[in-house]
Amino acid sequence: VQLQASGGGLVQAGASLRLSCTNSRRTASNNGVGWFRQAPGKEREFVAGISWNGASVGYADSVKGRFTVSRDRAKNTVYLQMDTLKPEDTAVYYCAAARSATYSTDRRLYNYWGQGTLVTVSS
Repeated sequence: VQLQASGGGLVQAGASLRLSCTNSRRTASNNGVGWFRQAPGKEREFVAGISWNGASVGYADSVKGRFTVSRDRAKNTVYLQMDTLKPEDTAVYYCAAARSATYSTDRRLYNYWGQGTLVTVSS
């Protein structure tokens, strides 16, 4: 598994961004995928997750209603659409492949991590 997250950048509050997480190999295509983020001085936290087939998704309360996770199995890519961004969303965002077919809010249950992409939201 080789995950690569992309799509981060500097935006103003209220703007949107779409992050992509691409697995360059076909392995783990039947695994759940999670998005996590880590702000400076804080622990890495769960943001959103999606099961292997997209049938099950979940979100942290802080992003519910603003972020949408989806996946395109044909492209081996998972997306995180982030709308109505807030300064408190500023963090490095990571995608990770879970050990199972579904996602988890527990980062210890993820085997493979992408390198992260920085999202900065200015006020």
